[in-house]
Amino acid sequence: MSTNSEHDRRLLRRTHETIAGDISLIASEFLAGFQEVERIDRPAVSIFGSARVAEGSATYEAARETARQFAQAGLGVVTGGGPGVMEAANRGAKEGGGLSIGFNILLPHEQGLNPYCDIARTFKHFYVRKVMFVKAAEGFVIFPGGFGTMDELYEALTLIQTGKIGTFPVVLFDRDYWEEMIDWIREEMLADGLVSPDDLDLLYLTDEPQEAVDRIVTKMPSRLQEGTV
Repeated sequence: MSTNSEHDRRLLRRTHETIAGDISLIASEFLAGFQEVERIDRPAVSIFGSARVAEGSATYEAARETARQFAQAGLGVVTGGGPGVMEAANRGAKEGGGLSIGFNILLPHEQGLNPYCDIARTFKHFYVRKVMFVKAAEGFVIFPGGFGTMDELYEALTLIQTGKIGTFPVVLFDRDYWEEMIDWIREEMLADGLVSPDDLDLLYLTDEPQEAVDRIVTKMPSRLQEGTV
């Protein structure tokens, strides 16, 4: 029996032996994901960050408090469903009386679901999972993280920049962690004409949970006024 990683590698080898079966499996995972998103009965925000952050650390507690305030504002909180920042955000959402969602990923070294999810789904494929993060949410809040967090951040920025999604605020939490990256984008990408000045406006930096909440909420005033939150 092949592992999920072996299945992904087979797809990338561009063989045609089992292409119909592969497509069917991927389509069924998309369908299952969309059905889970349909269960989310309110606007939501996706919160990302490192799985390696320990309970009690400044980043963990900031994610927990930010999610708690989102829940109190009437938003659901979507995470990757694992430990670290993801656990903190799901936990904060529960503590705030809100809806807590975890979209986990099946890995060779298994990343189990944290115990704070009201709606949960474990995906086999990263690309399916990432679609659900966008489809379920009104915006992203990104805490410090590694390669996976950067992948989620830059995919969102690409979708916004290319017009694949509309108004979609992206908040970077922890100025000290993110400012050097912003400086690099400005001094290298922007200086070389590889991005436009407006692209820098897609990113909003803060160290305050309430400011992160306000930034997301103010981008969807019509939905709030309609009483859907």
